[in-house]
Amino acid sequence: MKIGFIGTGVMGTGMINNLLKNNYEVNVFNRTKAHADTVIKNGANWKDSPKLVAENSDVVITIVGFPNDVEQVYFGDDGLLAGASKGEILIDSTTSKPKIDEKIYNESKKLGVESLDAPVSGGDVGAQNGNLTFMVGGDQAIFNEVKPVLNSMGSNIQIFGSAGKGQHTKMANQIMIAGNMTGLTEMLDYGKHADLDLSSLIKIVSQGGGDNWSLENYGPRVLKDDFKPGFAAKHFLKDLRIALECANEMHIDLPATKLAKQLYEKMVDQMDLGSDGTQGLIKLYK
Repeated sequence: MKIGFIGTGVMGTGMINNLLKNNYEVNVFNRTKAHADTVIKNGANWKDSPKLVAENSDVVITIVGFPNDVEQVYFGDDGLLAGASKGEILIDSTTSKPKIDEKIYNESKKLGVESLDAPVSGGDVGAQNGNLTFMVGGDQAIFNEVKPVLNSMGSNIQIFGSAGKGQHTKMANQIMIAGNMTGLTEMLDYGKHADLDLSSLIKIVSQGGGDNWSLENYGPRVLKDDFKPGFAAKHFLKDLRIALECANEMHIDLPATKLAKQLYEKMVDQMDLGSDGTQGLIKLYK
């Protein structure tokens, strides 16, 4: 089986490397070719457009930056749907708008092409280690067919229903992470001003009811002033905006998520720190 992959950023690189380790032939495209150098050196084949990736692959996975990037990759003149053939399977692992993946599903069906939305969670560590979480929307039979491929990159893989449901699940996940990140940031700020040993603070909290993934993975990075993006703040802000847009469509109010969005807007839009990891939120408090 030939796998196509669009997007060779922090997440995509780790995912591609794990596909290669599992002996899949992988065709890749990225908007900036230089960013694909690592995976090409590891054995991936470069293609000059998403269309060419689709023409030379059985399954194509996409993980790009923003919803408009998703639309361009799928619906552009050189996009995936211009090159996909009957029976091919397209998997969007970008965190994007549910309505876009519903559109991809409907337009793909007209061509006899299958699609799933399968956004991921687990950050750069999960991508590197092959233990990402995949939240999937689409047809059960297609999910069953590609699950071995997803197993090469993830350890927790679940389908939640029809097209778009994977994205809605990811929005719920991001809402939870928003609370974790603001909690981590303010815990460390409080601990600093109370003259606590922050390393010991992280250790004791992680052994009790306050434990969470963000605390364990990003807390130590903050103490080392390591703000390299396991997940870039600008992308997390995009996710929070999508979550609140969806919430508005469902006529529900999420005040804590609104506050998290405001904090990340200050970090990204006012302080120009969008390329920092989400743990860079601590800079607002310094």
